[in-house]
This record gives sequence, C-alpha cells and structure tokens, in this order.
Amino acid sequence: MHKLLIGILSTTLFIAACEDPAANKPRATTAESTAANTAATNTGTALKQGEILAINNENSKVSFVGSKVTGKHDGGFNKFTGSINLVNGKPEESSVTVDIDAASVYTDADGLTKHLQTGDFFDVTKYPKATFTSTKIVADAAGGEGKYAVTGDLELRGVKKSITFPATITVNDSEVSVNSEFSINRKDFNILYAGKADDLIRDDVVLKLDLKAPRKK
Repeated sequence: MHKLLIGILSTTLFIAACEDPAANKPRATTAESTAANTAATNTGTALKQGEILAINNENSKVSFVGSKVTGKHDGGFNKFTGSINLVNGKPEESSVTVDIDAASVYTDADGLTKHLQTGDFFDVTKYPKATFTSTKIVADAAGGEGKYAVTGDLELRGVKKSITFPATITVNDSEVSVNSEFSINRKDFNILYAGKADDLIRDDVVLKLDLKAPRKK
C-alpha cells in the first residue's frame, strides 16, 4: 500500500510539473503590425490629448510564465515606463504605451535569467527595448462591465506585430487600472530556442499585465 501511495503521488507531481500554464489562458490574436495606423483612433481621426497618467515599475507589474515539458518558470521585468492617455474618462477613446528595459528581465532561477538575456532569447544587447503601443480599445459587451479587447503593436526582439488581447480596465477618481493575462507564441517574435531534447520549451508564453496609473488630484 505504501509503495502504491508513493507511486500515485509521484505520478501526480509529474503531471502537475508538465501542465502547460498557457493552456487555460486566452491566446492573443497576432497579425502584421498596424504601425501605419498608430496615430489614429478607432474612428480614424487624430488621437485626442487627454489626461496623461504615468505607468512605471513602482505602481505596476509586467510579468510572464514560460514553460517546458518538465515544468514552468515565473519571471518579469524590473524596469519599464509608460503612460495612459485617458480621454473623457473612457477607455474606448484612450490609449496606452509601455516601454520595457529588456535587460531588466528576471526569473525564479539566476541561470535562466542570464540565459534569457542572450541571443537565444531576448538578445538584450542588440534589442535593448520592448514596446507596446495600443491602436484600438473596444468594449467587450459579451464579457461584461469593464471588459475590453485591446489591440496594439508589440515590438519584441526587433519584430513588431499587432496583437489583440482581453483586458479588464477600471477608471475611478484615484487611478486607472489595466489587468490582463493572455498568451503569445514566442516564435512569432523570432525567439526560436528549443531547449534540450528531453526538456523542450513550449511555444506559448503567458503575459501578465497589472498596470495602475494614479490620477492627479
């Protein structure tokens, strides 16, 4: 009986270690960059100047979860800046930009952190910055109050793609918050390192955004 329990426990732990953290997260829709349209709003007119709210690593978090067949790793970025251009207090009329210092990447393993900085992954010497600039924010009526579909240009490792992902956006008197968890395919951004044959890295990476931009009083 003791051996049976140990066997069941070992099997359970192995299955848990192999679970894909991206499997139950919405996958961002990826398309060619809409860079030519970044100066336009949803209606095609020039962006309005609204209330500019600062985003930085003191009030927000940009993190990720990557995985391989034998487990997963949590990570993120220690340095980033950005802003929300809040127009008329409405997310649909507003926009967001974020600039990330790629070399500030961190993970739960020092060796992995250093590896992510190399040419196998982010190649931070050649591509020191990752950026996101929204091009469209649309209310998701089916998702409920505060739910939106955010579209924008993500530039990572020198590759720029348009992505669309779900987000919860809240506007109140003290701050604007943006929260989202979704996955992207790293190969869309030329991050092609496969890993060892018995420790293959999965293509999908979960991105987590927890942005809080204080409003001036």
